[in-house]
Amino acid sequence: MLDGKIVAVTGAGRGIGRGEARLAAAEGARVVVNDVGGDWDGTGRDPRPASEVVEEIRAVGGEAVAHHEDISEPDGAASLIDTALDTWGRIDALVNNAGILRDRMIFNMTADEWDAVIKVHLRGTFLCTQRVCAHWRERSKAGDEVAGAVVNTSSTSGLMGIPGQANYGAAKAGIAAFTQIVSMEMARYGVRVNAIAPGARTRMTEKTFGDLRTPEGEFDPLAPENVAPLVVYLCSDAAAGITGQVFGITGGLVQLYRGWTPVAEHELERRWTPAELAERVPDLFGDRPTAYAPESSPLRRITGLTDV
Repeated sequence: MLDGKIVAVTGAGRGIGRGEARLAAAEGARVVVNDVGGDWDGTGRDPRPASEVVEEIRAVGGEAVAHHEDISEPDGAASLIDTALDTWGRIDALVNNAGILRDRMIFNMTADEWDAVIKVHLRGTFLCTQRVCAHWRERSKAGDEVAGAVVNTSSTSGLMGIPGQANYGAAKAGIAAFTQIVSMEMARYGVRVNAIAPGARTRMTEKTFGDLRTPEGEFDPLAPENVAPLVVYLCSDAAAGITGQVFGITGGLVQLYRGWTPVAEHELERRWTPAELAERVPDLFGDRPTAYAPESSPLRRITGLTDV
């Protein structure tokens, strides 16, 4: 589905990103494999994970190059896109997958723990997307036909919420909103922007949920490779016309999300008083709960961890 396309995948040295890069290559794409090779919390660096994925792709006849720079810094994000352009002369799709965890309850979270997670997830997604969108806009304005695709990585932690992940959830909710806004900005230039909320076993989920293993021989709904087919589809021309959407993907389950849609309203033709609101706001809830409690995500239903 990706014959002739050039795809850059961030955080592709392990887990979900590795599966995305490998399947993109198997479907005909030439791939820039980005990963700084750090630990799950963002500390350390190691060029081996990205380089090993490149070798795996090349071993089965695919084409790939490694990129080891930090995409949460402007120079790193710019060099990611430039690597594709310098190597193959074009870029057709960007998959923003890189991320870290620094879980902490809000009363214990430090500013550094907040900033580190926001920087990699939200700022990294912005910087890479900004760079590739500027390139595609320039091409479009020069008269080239552009069919660009961006796939961002949100999370049910941001769409629904999990205690202990205010930084991670805020970044992931921001990515969902970012996806919708950029899709509107870039539609005129032939660029589609979508997001996924994956549920899969990764180094980060193991830090949150522990060891999530499936008995050998059974379908593993938490295998990180289960996420890749949706990403490949969204990068392909088969998904033309789909933009600004957020999809859930866990195992064999694909979901379409709709968020922050009004469900009830009252209206006056003048300003409300506090006393009037105190009387009428409870009616907005009807049978709905007045204290937020999210539905259980597919990942939590599979693992049975529904009580946190």
